[in-house]
Amino acid sequence: MWQETKDGLYKEFSFKDFSEAFAFMTRVAAVAEARQHHPRWENSWNSVKIWLLSHDAGDVITDKDRAMAKAIDESA
Repeated sequence: MWQETKDGLYKEFSFKDFSEAFAFMTRVAAVAEARQHHPRWENSWNSVKIWLLSHDAGDVITDKDRAMAKAIDESA
């Protein structure tokens, strides 16, 4: 479940191994490019942490972030 934090809409995803985590990141990258809405993220072996924030709206969480979160969940 996505959480609203001071750093943006946040969620951590866990996978079987690094290859699965990297494949997920590749899918998310394609979605981000298509939507022109790029996440802040971190990867460590089988874990991917993602934050979404709309910089053009003053660094706040917007409907654009919520829609991107839904698209990311569909990529998981």
